[in-house]
Amino acid sequence: MKKSVVLYKKLSAPLMARLHEQADVTLIEALDEPGLAKLRDALPSAQGLLGASLRLDAQLLDLAPKLEAIASVSVGVDNYDIDYLTQRGILLSNTPDVLTETTADTGFALILATARRVVELADMVRAGQWNKNIGPAHFGTDVHGKTLGIIGMGRIGEALAQRGHFGFGMPVIYHSHSPKPLVEERFGAQYRSLVALLKEADFVCLTLPLTAETEKLIGTEEFALMGPETIFINISRGKVVDEAALVQALQQRTIRAAGLDVFEREPLNHDSPLLRLNNVVATPHIGSATHETREAMAKCAVDNLLAALAGERPKNLVNGTAWTH
Repeated sequence: MKKSVVLYKKLSAPLMARLHEQADVTLIEALDEPGLAKLRDALPSAQGLLGASLRLDAQLLDLAPKLEAIASVSVGVDNYDIDYLTQRGILLSNTPDVLTETTADTGFALILATARRVVELADMVRAGQWNKNIGPAHFGTDVHGKTLGIIGMGRIGEALAQRGHFGFGMPVIYHSHSPKPLVEERFGAQYRSLVALLKEADFVCLTLPLTAETEKLIGTEEFALMGPETIFINISRGKVVDEAALVQALQQRTIRAAGLDVFEREPLNHDSPLLRLNNVVATPHIGSATHETREAMAKCAVDNLLAALAGERPKNLVNGTAWTH
């Protein structure tokens, strides 16, 4: 007998066909009120869940007594109460690796866009305001040879370091839970305390997960440690940063500029003060948003879920203790 799967993310035709072949699938097409009501109705019989961008808390999952596995189409797992899932023996899997390179590309795009004021000056041209050769008031800053500071040296941090070191001749400094000898060997990177990195880096880039320890890691005190020419890049999670402190640092020119792909609240409010600052490049959480990468993420999630429902350990299991128990 096929197991019951609730899908709250649209998949490509080949992946949908594969799921339907091996499971009874209930598709939630939109996470609006009717969709959420349909989800709640489907949870009592659900043995597997697959999707993204929905917080699955204990109150919701208590409606799913038969649940065996959740496959998240994401790397971050901050939408899940992992202790609760492990206690219930529910396997949680994610999709690392497949989005590493694409997200690092996004990070470097933000580095270049902010340093060279690409969006601001492109808008000037589009508005018909390019009437003479630009002068110092519109100059940007070089990227090559500048110090790249990375906070969180995981897969994406390493991919960003690779681009900076080999592509732009940037000295790389980093901060993480512990030194990474292989990273230091590959990229000539040097470990720094958080305070030292903030003082030294020309580009401060966040590539770390959101946890209780990292929430609002960067706030008023941290921005004050940066120099007036520092460019701040966030491709991790919005809540790692105190957004009000960031706005103040940008308004007061405590730092030079910011390139942001993530925000405390998403979608970003249309009246956010960030959108009124010409030294901000803001993108709508596009870190992994390419056709190729999103399809690879979805395939990875389907692989993980079907393996779990077949009694096999998923390749990308987050809560290994649930499997052990």
